[in-house]
Amino acid sequence: MIILGINAYHADASAALVIDGQLVAAVEEERLNRVKYAAGFPARAIQYCLDFAGVKPSEIDHIAVPRNPYARLVTKLRFAMRMPRFAIDRAKVAARFGGIKEELASAFQIDPATIRAQIHRIEHHRAHIASAFFVSPYDRAAVLSADGLGDFASTMWGVGEGSQLHIEGSVAFPHSLGMFYTAMTQYLGFQKFGEEYKVMGLAAYGSPAYSEVFSRIVKAGKTLGVRLNLKYFTHHKSGPEMTWSASGQTPVLGRLFSSELEKQCAPSRTPEQPIESRHRDFAASMQARLEEVLLANVNSLYEKTKLKTLCLAGGVAFNCVANGKILEQTPFEQVYVQPAAGDGGLSVGAAFAVYHEKLAKPRSFQMNHAFWGPGFSTSEMRNALTSERQHQNSLSVRELEEEALLRATAAHIAQGKIVGWFQDRAEWGPRALGNRSILVDPRRAEMKETLNRRIKHREIFRPFAPSVLEECAGEYFEQTHPSPFMTFAYKVRAAKRGVIPAPTHVDGTGRLQTVNCDSHPLYWKLLRAFGDLTGVPVLLNTSFNDNEPIVCHPQEALACFERTKMDVLVLGNFILEKKSTEKSDDEASAEVLGTRS
Repeated sequence: MIILGINAYHADASAALVIDGQLVAAVEEERLNRVKYAAGFPARAIQYCLDFAGVKPSEIDHIAVPRNPYARLVTKLRFAMRMPRFAIDRAKVAARFGGIKEELASAFQIDPATIRAQIHRIEHHRAHIASAFFVSPYDRAAVLSADGLGDFASTMWGVGEGSQLHIEGSVAFPHSLGMFYTAMTQYLGFQKFGEEYKVMGLAAYGSPAYSEVFSRIVKAGKTLGVRLNLKYFTHHKSGPEMTWSASGQTPVLGRLFSSELEKQCAPSRTPEQPIESRHRDFAASMQARLEEVLLANVNSLYEKTKLKTLCLAGGVAFNCVANGKILEQTPFEQVYVQPAAGDGGLSVGAAFAVYHEKLAKPRSFQMNHAFWGPGFSTSEMRNALTSERQHQNSLSVRELEEEALLRATAAHIAQGKIVGWFQDRAEWGPRALGNRSILVDPRRAEMKETLNRRIKHREIFRPFAPSVLEECAGEYFEQTHPSPFMTFAYKVRAAKRGVIPAPTHVDGTGRLQTVNCDSHPLYWKLLRAFGDLTGVPVLLNTSFNDNEPIVCHPQEALACFERTKMDVLVLGNFILEKKSTEKSDDEASAEVLGTRS
């Protein structure tokens, strides 16, 4: 049974392939076309999934799309009369889903008649929930999805049990916790699509001075859900306008906040203006209010279900600060958030919803790692080194056995070098989780500034993430619930904040990744090697990129390495050093061992 999941004609276009109930491949289009948050039809992503599995388009049994034009039809018709342009735009997108087979045939240059797959339309938030519950380790769990908008809903909740989802309620447009957060992000001057995560980092630098205003802007529902004070917004009048080019460029989202917000809180910030204390306080206030409303919903969901396990999905589930507080401030004891909790994950969710709910197949798969994207063999990496290296005389290249490679890499990191780490298959979702990562020494506080100045070129207030051996998490963090996908922020123990200052945020938290020896053995071994060398089994881990999507192919890793001030690149078993900063492994090891704590 072959099921192709497709998230198309929306931001974070993606594809996923499920064969006999097992996820085989999944990737976002942006990793392949190099366009951040790429929208449109994910032709390259589909091509990768099918090629990886050796499947022809004619062999696909089912195609699952996370869009149901018949969901909330009455609500849609009511708003269509008030917002005809918005309704027309939505209708055009819905119509394009009707031509999925033709689009697929065009992408593969084949006759549409050869594609025999049955098309299934899965409601947006049902696909979100399916993307979390059906790949989770739980047989029964409370489920909650929250984002901006999908199929005219923003929130959905219920219970997952075995191979079925029992949906108990939802929140319809225009009320939306995701829309609230995006509108406030725009007010703060972060107007590009997908910049909400920046505000989450900025919030730690302020205090909730605007809490009274925010208590009027958004409220939790009486039992579950969310209510917006619409006078602070515009999307209910004109619709949330999202546009992108036919070639699938990064989406552009129209303004969502009204002039009333500026009357209450002063004029909005433009992207060129400096960030002032009032902006930091505004960010702290909006983050605090999101947490209050989300936690109120989570607590209400517990009261309804009395279950101790929770699966979260939707764009709001990327708010790792709020996620970390679920375990502190609600009765839930286990929480699962898959690595592509946003719209990219809809392709996986739609595919599993078809397999389990439509086809009544039992569950047999758990997503305990995130490595579902393209991978490359040693010979392919060797060919990339031969064909793509521009500066033969400025680099030294060695091929090492695994143990020597790990020792050398750990020594370079501990010496203070910036190391690009490229291994195996690419991560699914927006986080670099140890296969497409830049790694540095977490003990060096200056590394935050160094990374931003030499590599990342991003806002200085944004934090970096710590990776830690799963069995050592309790030594460094106040919570030990597994966080393999960097979807939870926990407090760093007070005694350890001076030990790992580089990935410790200003509020004393870290968006950690716990690394398990079974699900991610090579990265676990590297952390252990660094721990053996320094006494600290933690690395600062940030995405392998420079104002672009995370690198996917070896050639992209080489290009990023050569154009930035990265010191070392570990490409599979090959270790590349820039000769101007090169030291021998023995010298590096000796230098570090002399400072071991």
